[in-house]
Amino acid sequence: MHGNDEEVLSQALAWVGSGRRAALLTVLSTFGGSPRPPGAMALIRDDGAVFGSVSGGCVEDDLRREIAAGGFFEQGPAVRLRSFGVSVEERQRYRLPCGNSLRVAVEAAPDARQLRLLLEAVRSQHCLWRHVRYRDGVGILAEDGPPGAFAEDEEGFSVLHGPRYRLLIIGASELGRYLAQIAVTLDYAVTVCEPRREYGQGWDIPGVSLSAEMPDDLVLAFGCDGRTAVVAVTHDPKLDDLALMEALRLPCHYVGALGSATTTLKRKARLAEHFGLGEAELARLHGPVGLAIGSRTPAEIAVSIAADLVACRSEQIRGAAADAQRVCRA
Repeated sequence: MHGNDEEVLSQALAWVGSGRRAALLTVLSTFGGSPRPPGAMALIRDDGAVFGSVSGGCVEDDLRREIAAGGFFEQGPAVRLRSFGVSVEERQRYRLPCGNSLRVAVEAAPDARQLRLLLEAVRSQHCLWRHVRYRDGVGILAEDGPPGAFAEDEEGFSVLHGPRYRLLIIGASELGRYLAQIAVTLDYAVTVCEPRREYGQGWDIPGVSLSAEMPDDLVLAFGCDGRTAVVAVTHDPKLDDLALMEALRLPCHYVGALGSATTTLKRKARLAEHFGLGEAELARLHGPVGLAIGSRTPAEIAVSIAADLVACRSEQIRGAAADAQRVCRA
């Protein structure tokens, strides 16, 4: 299981490597509800085959017909800009909800060598910016970029590729395995902490790091910041509490632990009594962890935790955008 960046880049290189041509689509902006955020990518092959999405399917059909009609790839390397849902008629045609619209950049000749370098970076959990110029389609890879994860001006657009958030899971149990697999698809760089040798043996999830360090040591070494989540799922206080006592003191955007409401109350009492955590720190603990969706099995609980991670991450992103707008107005 992989995130959008890795899947689209890998498929693009596979198609080009087999002698086909493919247009790379990137969402530039949206207005109203949209299933794909700015920076999301998709592909359309020269015969109209589609991989990924920029709109949930409604816009891709129109672009697919344009590309499959012929002549698209002979029009030069300049990036084509397409807008959808600008008028009421278009919103009805593309089946976009009332008031919604989006803009898409279409690259007919993305640099395969550059895409390969970008894919290698993403697979190594390294973030890299891709800056694309509209007039000639030239792309540049760079370590640095503008604030946020996406930007656009009259000259072109910039997208940050790779895992922009990190997740530290305490425990390589069945639940930890399911959660790690889901989190990777959500573009988290995932590390699993498992000092118990019997649980760590046989760990084989690609793209997920496994550490045998003690939880408190690893949390401190992890450099937790506002883009870091820590979730303890061993259900063993000797391990979970070690991670939580450090994580709750740090600026993590999410800290959660497996356990019932009663278990959570006991855990907070221990953390307060033995480790000196205050009320404000304990209030940051998501426990019982995950959204209340009636989950029972490890796979279902993993889904509930992932959903809560997405909800908190989205709230953080909206808050950052609102703060940026306030600064601009000031």
